[in-house]
Amino acid sequence: MIAVVTDSAAALPPTLLERWSVTVVPMWLSVGGEPVREGERNLGELLGDAGVTTSAPTPGEFEAAIRRRLDDGVSGVIVLTIASAMSGAHQAATLAARPFGDRVRVIDTMTAAGAQALVVLAAARAAAGGADLDAVAAVAADVVGRVRLVATVPSVEHLVRSGRVPGIAGWAGRTLGISPLFEFRDGRVHRLRPALGFDAALERIVSRFRRTSEPLAKAHIVALHALSPEAAEGLLARVDGAAGSDRGFVSEFGSVMVVHTGPGLVGLAWWWEPVGADSPQPTG
Repeated sequence: MIAVVTDSAAALPPTLLERWSVTVVPMWLSVGGEPVREGERNLGELLGDAGVTTSAPTPGEFEAAIRRRLDDGVSGVIVLTIASAMSGAHQAATLAARPFGDRVRVIDTMTAAGAQALVVLAAARAAAGGADLDAVAAVAADVVGRVRLVATVPSVEHLVRSGRVPGIAGWAGRTLGISPLFEFRDGRVHRLRPALGFDAALERIVSRFRRTSEPLAKAHIVALHALSPEAAEGLLARVDGAAGSDRGFVSEFGSVMVVHTGPGLVGLAWWWEPVGADSPQPTG
């Protein structure tokens, strides 16, 4: 059996982590110079401190997680990280994997949050179905190429300040009534045409989801948010059941991501699975 390890940027709900036996290595924050693991401090408190910084897990932390899973008796481990353009997690995981040779594979998901979660779940389902390391890695790589993440934010202020989304500085969005939209794919943030208001932005997200639909395919869906659960639930309700898919789920950004995006982000992550493909089945 193959074990799946990821970082906490994937923000998978605890029920799904347990169901699919996924191991999470926490990201780090620095609050007033004090290192804090993601999840250990109140999010509202963190947002009120302009001096909060974030960092990736260390190679030693990834190595410890990999070793624990191998000690459990699995034949291999696949590590799926947040986009290397956003974090040093991929480099840290790659260094951690070296002592284990071909028993460990590290893959850059080239995305984050709900989209990263979908890659992780696809790999975990393949592993649970008995696929070997090469096959699990192939499933993950295929979903990396298919997954989409489109979101809207009330303001680009946090994104500009974070410096982790190249090219976004100076983007229109500070004008009253304009809701910025972006797509995260191929490891980069792509600016989309802003919408005239939040409701219009959500409609644009739904339209983009529908336009990417494929014949004889079903969707795997996550509605993601930063302190906006009701808006995410409403967005999910508008696309749930598309193409015969099982129910999607809502995923809240972890504190490391929210520090950079700010509160209020709402978006959708998805990928379309061709019917009859050997890849694993439903999202939840």
